[in-house]
Amino acid sequence: MRGTVALVGRPNVGKSTLFNRLTGGREALVADFPGLTRDRQYGRASFDGEGVRLIDTGGLSEDREEIFGPMADQVEIAIDEADLVLFIVDARSGRSTYDDEISDYLRRRGVEILLVVNKTDGVSEFATYEFDELGFGRPLPISASHGRGVGALKEAVLERLPPAVDDADDDYRLRVALVGRPNVGKSTLVNRIIGEDRQVVFDEPGTTRDAIDVPFRDYLLIDTAGVRRRGKVRETVEKFSVVKTLEALDRAEVAILLLDAREGVVDQDLHLVRYAIDAGAGLAIGVNKWDGLSRDDRERAKTSFDRKLRFVPWVPVRFLSALHGTGVGELLPLADQIFAAGELDTTTPELNRILEEAVADHPPPLVNGRTIKLRYVHKVGAHPPTLVVHGSQTHALPASYLKFLENRFRERLKLVGVPIKIVARTTKNPFSDRKNNLSERQYRRRQRLIRHRKGR
Repeated sequence: MRGTVALVGRPNVGKSTLFNRLTGGREALVADFPGLTRDRQYGRASFDGEGVRLIDTGGLSEDREEIFGPMADQVEIAIDEADLVLFIVDARSGRSTYDDEISDYLRRRGVEILLVVNKTDGVSEFATYEFDELGFGRPLPISASHGRGVGALKEAVLERLPPAVDDADDDYRLRVALVGRPNVGKSTLVNRIIGEDRQVVFDEPGTTRDAIDVPFRDYLLIDTAGVRRRGKVRETVEKFSVVKTLEALDRAEVAILLLDAREGVVDQDLHLVRYAIDAGAGLAIGVNKWDGLSRDDRERAKTSFDRKLRFVPWVPVRFLSALHGTGVGELLPLADQIFAAGELDTTTPELNRILEEAVADHPPPLVNGRTIKLRYVHKVGAHPPTLVVHGSQTHALPASYLKFLENRFRERLKLVGVPIKIVARTTKNPFSDRKNNLSERQYRRRQRLIRHRKGR
């Protein structure tokens, strides 16, 4: 992981559109009116194969009353968390007094700045020159909505980020991160696992302020600070809690997301699930404080968990009590099982047998009257398991069919708790390099004539 990048600017300059473009998703809301993004939105992007954490922020404005006051506080936190700030301005609306004020504010923060001019599609290149006077050098022109200039932006970001740091904890066989909201019992769980009061436990949210490494046997347990609900992070001492949690997910092979049985699953928990999947970490969910629920409350809680976590049916859920030790002994063996699944210790012939069975049971759809043919599959990576499927017209495979293949491989190989990445590649057409620009029919006819003459 190379570092953290914050997207900052006045409202409605396209920060969330750029965030979605870089992360390849639609996690941040986008609409054509100012002030839609109110809290920090975290995501993970790949820049030329290197991981980068992104923070989308609300628009900075001179109006600090009502919503813009808390929004400005959120932006300040994001700037403190970032290694680099992308200062986004709008080529269509031009330079404003707000841009000048934001540039002065950023200079006072002493953070590395990269000036980016968005919405340059259909605008003269001379329109970007007025932003030179902001004092951050020649800005990068892009169109976040159409992707123009985004490749150059990624290169510029990597040039300014610090080099990736080698993990200092490689001596441990397995790194397990314990993540979740404040006061769900992460530190209590660590103490229960290792059998001593190593972590400070206090009945107040946010006692753990940083990610703490706790060696235990051949494991490295990473106890993280709680990720608070939307808009609740204000204390200076807590500013780095979220980024430290995300760093722990990037470092760990397996993450245990701890939930409070009384509160159930909230949006913040789902964000952590998605980030763990993007980071390629194995994942298990521990529902803590289970012993405090009545039988009826347990049934209602299980129904709620099943409904809200149905998009990740492959993630195992364990019900436990960190305080009393119930179910805690299952967690590290489960982490071992998930880690083994992430290795994907199988053979290429076995993978191809599974692919053949899947295609026979459910053939790929037709594209323009032609069949998509899937010829073979092989493994290219682990943690997460990554498979490459080769065939013809694989670019036309619908996402639903790739999901079908993922589920089939997961079922046959008994892969528990790990995301699977399936990459489809189209085999090169042997006729694409034919000479004299012959059509395929002409080429085949010529080959038959050659074979006929040789037979004579």
